Amino acid sequence: MNQVKLGIIGLGNMGSGHCNNILAGLTPEIKQTAAADLRQSRRDWAKETLPDDVVLFENGDQLIESGLCDAVIIATPHYEHPRLAILAFEHGLHVMSEKPAGVYTKQVREMNEAAIRSGKVFGMMFNQRTNCVYRKMHEMVQSGKYGQIKRVNWIITDWYRTQAYYNSGGWRATWDGEGGGVLLNQCPHNLDLLQWICGLPCRVRAFCHNGKWHQIEVEDDVTAYLEFPNGATGVFVTTTADAPGTNRFEITLERGKLVAEHDKLTFFELEQSERDFCFTATGGFEQPAGHEVTIELDGKNPQHVGVLNAFAGAILRGEPLVADGTEGIRGLELSNAMHLSSWTDQTVTLPIDEALFLEKLNEHRKASKVKTEVTEVTFDTSDSYGSKVSDNTDKGGVKA
Repeated sequence: MNQVKLGIIGLGNMGSGHCNNILAGLTPEIKQTAAADLRQSRRDWAKETLPDDVVLFENGDQLIESGLCDAVIIATPHYEHPRLAILAFEHGLHVMSEKPAGVYTKQVREMNEAAIRSGKVFGMMFNQRTNCVYRKMHEMVQSGKYGQIKRVNWIITDWYRTQAYYNSGGWRATWDGEGGGVLLNQCPHNLDLLQWICGLPCRVRAFCHNGKWHQIEVEDDVTAYLEFPNGATGVFVTTTADAPGTNRFEITLERGKLVAEHDKLTFFELEQSERDFCFTATGGFEQPAGHEVTIELDGKNPQHVGVLNAFAGAILRGEPLVADGTEGIRGLELSNAMHLSSWTDQTVTLPIDEALFLEKLNEHRKASKVKTEVTEVTFDTSDSYGSKVSDNTDKGGVKA
């Protein structure tokens, strides 16, 4: 086999974007053989756009059971990710899932177990791990060369969204259709990067404001305080209502401070550990000496195409994935912890109480309201990938 036969489940923003990348020849080891979407309008788009030999299906189950594919991309609303992945593994298919891994960790844990049992390649579309800025931050922090983390701050508020955006899909911004708001739609990349670079916190206290700035029932404004096992602390702030917004990620280490902002990475390196300096300096107002370091970046940021080419390489030759699918549970647990903390008005310890989270989520789902103001739209998000941690989560319809 020199090409992977791929089926794409869900032809919303992301699914159609993957189709276009394959059509453009950007993934030479992948051949699309099938596509599925509940919506006739998206199947019509596929019929007009994709090669004649791409077989179209009304739902993901039919595509998985067709025998036409070696692998699938799941680009559907969030609740369906684990169910479809498990079904695909049961049919001997490799799986690439769009983020988030799911809505609640209990469901995702079952998906991970199915992936391990199957022995198939399982990848998660954490395309921001291909960004040279975040790759370098991961390398520098995880190397231990600059000491332990002392403080983490990420203000990620450049997610501005209009009411029209939230009205573009009946599932969007509802507890029963999407399972959350900015934490589950816009921020899975940020939460994945935070845990990938810094590790998971052990305690979370969060304040999630539902429909504070939009006519939606899920959160659109979040501030969370984090505590890490080594005593480091952090703050994570996000919203879809700030204009202009900010995207600034700071990590303070014992030997300096990393700052990612405006697509650049800067580092101020201390000449000795602040911890050592604090207890050896004789003056009361002295500060440890240091200097700004020029960070060498390779400039590479292949985004979704890079993830898919690595996926094909893993299937064909056993090469590394950009992100193993089983790692998706980590950022989701952080998201779940923020929701649970806000719902219970308490600090939450990780690992979270999965049964309690699901109980509270189901309470929200039960109270979820059917949207009356819906104008179905599939947006062109191709210009938003770049180095910004982008959303691009309009998912294609799929049978629940």
